[in-house]
Formats: sequence, C-alpha cells, structure tokens
Amino acid sequence: MPQLGFLPRRACAALLSQMLRPPRAACLPAVCCHSQVAEVMLTSQLKPHQEKPNFIIKTPKGTRDLSPQQMVVREKILDMVISCFKRHGAQGLDTPAFELKETLTEKYNEQSGLIYDLEDQGGELLSLRYDLTVPFARYLAMNKLKKMKRYQVGKVWRRESPTIVQGRYREFYQCDFDIAGQFDPMIPDAECLKIMCEILSGLQLGDFLIKVNDRRIVDGIFAVCGVPESKFRTICASMDKLDKISWKDVRHEMVAKKGLAPEVADRIGDYVQHHGGISLVEQMLQDPRLSQSEQALEGLKSLKLLFEYLTLFRITEKISFDLSLARGLDYYTGVIYEAVLLQPPAAGEEPLHVGSVAAGGRYDELVAMFNPKGHKVPCVGLSIGVERIFHIVEQRMKTFGEKVRTTETQVFVATPQKNFLQERLKLIAELWDAGIKAEMLYKNDPKLLTQLHYCENTGIPLVVIIGEQEQQEGVIKLRSVATREEVIKREHLVAEIQRRVSQP
Repeated sequence: MPQLGFLPRRACAALLSQMLRPPRAACLPAVCCHSQVAEVMLTSQLKPHQEKPNFIIKTPKGTRDLSPQQMVVREKILDMVISCFKRHGAQGLDTPAFELKETLTEKYNEQSGLIYDLEDQGGELLSLRYDLTVPFARYLAMNKLKKMKRYQVGKVWRRESPTIVQGRYREFYQCDFDIAGQFDPMIPDAECLKIMCEILSGLQLGDFLIKVNDRRIVDGIFAVCGVPESKFRTICASMDKLDKISWKDVRHEMVAKKGLAPEVADRIGDYVQHHGGISLVEQMLQDPRLSQSEQALEGLKSLKLLFEYLTLFRITEKISFDLSLARGLDYYTGVIYEAVLLQPPAAGEEPLHVGSVAAGGRYDELVAMFNPKGHKVPCVGLSIGVERIFHIVEQRMKTFGEKVRTTETQVFVATPQKNFLQERLKLIAELWDAGIKAEMLYKNDPKLLTQLHYCENTGIPLVVIIGEQEQQEGVIKLRSVATREEVIKREHLVAEIQRRVSQP
C-alpha cells in the first residue's frame, strides 16, 4: 500500500473515501439500524414522562407539609416555650440529626426497633436521632461537662405507626429542657415541674394534670410483687400503656404475651390503680409490703421532699402522685412525670385523644454510658409535646373558624396613579431601612382598588398612598385600612408609622 503522505491531496481523499465507504448492499440496513437505535433511545427518554400520570405525589408516611398559616401558629407556640426556657436560665444547644448507631442502641428498651437506621455511606453506621435526650448525654460526656442547663428544639424520627388524628407522626419536633449536674435532691426536679406548669398554663390549652411517680417505686413494686428482675423492663413497657388501654388489657399482655404469673400481675394491679397527693405518698411509706423494698422507700422519700418544694412553688393542685405511671424508656432512674389535658371538648368541638402533652424525668446513669470510666453526671429534664399541642390548637381554630395572618407586614405602599413606580420604590426602601415591615405590588401601574383589596385580604393594617398632588405638597396619605386616611407631612411618615405599629 502506498504511503498516504506522498500522495497528492485529491488522490489521498479519494482513496480514504473508498476505504471507508461500506458496500452498497450494506448501506440500507445500516441506515435502518441507526434509525431503530435512535427510536429506542428516544422512546427510553420519553418513557419516564409518559409514566408520570401514574406517579402519586405525596409526603412520606407519617410526615406532612406545613402551610404558612400552620407555620404562624407553630412559631407562636415555639416562641412561648423557648421564652419560658430562657426565663429559667437555659442555654441553647443543637446536635446532629443523625448519630452513630451505637450511640442510640440499648437506650430505649423495646422501642429501639423504632429507630431509623441509615445505609453506610462513608464508613460509619448511622441512625436518625430518636429523641434529644441521648444526644445531650453524649454531648456532655464528649465535652467532659459536669454541669449545664440547656434547651433544644429539633426534629426527631420514629419508625412507628403514625396516628395523625392524635398528632402522632414519624417526623416531629421536640422541645427539651434539661438540668445536668450534682445538686441537692429534688430542687431541679421541682423546677422542671414548675416549667411544665408555666408553659401549659401560658398556652391556654385548658385544665391539665401532671402525673408524678418514681422509677425506684415502680421497680420496688415489681420486686415485692414477685416480678423476676429479668422482666422488669418489659413489664414496665406494658405498664406504660395504661394511659392508652385499660388495666385489663395491660394485665392480659403481661400474662399472655410476656409470661408473667397471673397472681403477680394481680398484685401489681393492687398498686397501679392508686393516685393522689402527698397523703398517698405517706400511705405508701406505711405500706407493709412496699416498705420491704429499699428502692421503693428511697423513691417515696424523694417524692415527699418534692411535694414540699411544689407547695412552695404553689403548683401542688396540678400534681398527682400516680402509681400507674411508668415511662417505658430505659434511661429513667428516679422521678418521672407526664402531663395530660383534662379539659372536656367545648360546644361543637371534637373530643381530642392526644395522650400526654409533656413528659420527662430523672436519668442519672445515661451520661456514664458514654464515659469510658463510667463517671456519672446526674440529669433531669422535660420534653414538651409541641406536635400534639399544635394539633390541639389547629383543631380548635378550625372548629371556631379563626383566621391567621401569614405575614407580619405593617404597611403597604400604594399609588392611585400611573408612572409612580420609582417613587414607590424610593419610599419602600426608606421604610425598610427604618426597620418597618413593608410591601408593595410588583407592577408598574397597579389599580388602587387592587392594592387596597390586597391589604384587606392579607390583613395589612396601614397603607401609605403617594400621588402627584402629595408629591407637590410634600405630604403623604397614611390610611388605616380599618378606619380612614390622614394627611401627614412627608418627613414625619416613618415616625408616625413606628408610633402606630408600637401601639398594642
């Protein structure tokens, strides 16, 4: 074959053309083949679009979107809760949404199966946090902190069957307040109960009751009733259901499903159906069977001291010593508490079965689980069930047709004339720079009626109106949407708006 480099340019091009051209008979099938490939590729590209009508657009099970109206209500609730936490000297804290899987395992007893595990994405086995308490204990241990009063608001995730009508979701917010450190007995515990009373009273949800017990009393009851120690935690988890199902059903679960002797379950039943105040504490201290348990006696003495402090805080009428309260989480070691609403539904209102709206207790051993030397940091805390509270408020607003403003706009900048966009922009910039919440329509020449209707529909209380006459005279119209307009000097506008919006 001759060297192509030595051929004339035209000869070289002709030779290459002959070498690369397929036989004539093969040309047509090749074209068909390319056409079929293109068709297959086009079909594969179009297929997802063709299947879209069958795709169901929804949020994942147990989650939801929050509308602007819902966000307004939620933020008001959170602001009220956080302000109470701060009033009691708490510092803010945030922790990751996911933790090492080993951080969360063996902390939640039978509920550990509800933890969301994540796939190994970078050499670590991770899980979404189940609550805010265990991450807080990990934080204390990791940073070698002996004392801290903290609050935290954040999402947690639980892979349980959601009950939307009760405000139970798989993804939800928790609002926690905790006191870590070695202090004299029952003083921090009493403050936690005081905080719960302040928040629930402030939210005006109606009458409520805070049930109080002690895990040492629960374990003492189990011991004197004959429950094998190996079954303490699983029987405790059954007992924790007494706020949802009857004692008969709980007893059946203890006996039929967890192998507890019927006579042992009956002895437990003799205790768990009692509730009262300080007098019941005194009665239990004299109980011949329960007094055989050193654990139970310690718990009862702690509750007696707690009631003394609660009396000084003037909240004993909201507190009930309830022997049925168990709090199934493994990490509780002392006083436990849970708040429930007592308010019957108002006229036209659906009954609200939402369970507890706040809960907490003492967990003195949890931090030590993260410390190589097992150093303890006693802790006590509470969690506000903000999702359930929000569900209650939302349902009541629907029942009574209450409307919510979704913005905080204080004043609207309007004009009745054309070609005043630049003046409106200069004016609204002046208001923004003065810290005033202001809006305008994004249109060159909007109609005045359209602008006023916007104010009425969104609840904006004030309207500033500027036109040719006002510009020439150096004045401006400041109009109350609910009443009438006034003419004021242009230079006094910001001060006048600030005066009005500061009025209650």
